[in-house]
Amino acid sequence: MKDPSNPICRTISTLLSRIGDKWTVLVVETLGQGPKRFNELRREIPSVSQRMLTLTLRNLERDGIVSRKVTPTIPPRVDYALTDLGRSLHGPVGALSQWALDHVEAIHSAQAQFDSAREEQAA
Repeated sequence: MKDPSNPICRTISTLLSRIGDKWTVLVVETLGQGPKRFNELRREIPSVSQRMLTLTLRNLERDGIVSRKVTPTIPPRVDYALTDLGRSLHGPVGALSQWALDHVEAIHSAQAQFDSAREEQAA
C-alpha cells in the first residue's frame, strides 16, 4: 500500500486531502451542532471567505457529506446539514480537533525549541 501508484493509495490520498482540508474540518465541526444557513456558517467560521465556503460546501455536497435544502421563500432559504455519512465523519473530525486543542501548547513549545536550535546552528 506504500506504492503511490497503487489505486488504494490514490483513493485514500484523494479522500484524505478532501476531508483533511482545514475548511472541511471546520464546516463538519460546525454542522455537527445542527443544520445552519450559509451566513450562520460564515459567522461561526469568520476566517473563511465566501468563495472558499461556497466551494467547500459544494464539494462536501458532491461527496455526500453535506445536504443542501432549499426552501422556496422570498428570499429563498438554504440550509446545510450533515448527511448520515457526514455524521459518521463528525466523530473522527471532532477527535482530531480535540487532539489539536489538547496539544497546541506542546506543539508550539516543540516548534520554538526546533527553531531556536536551527538559529544556533546557523550562527
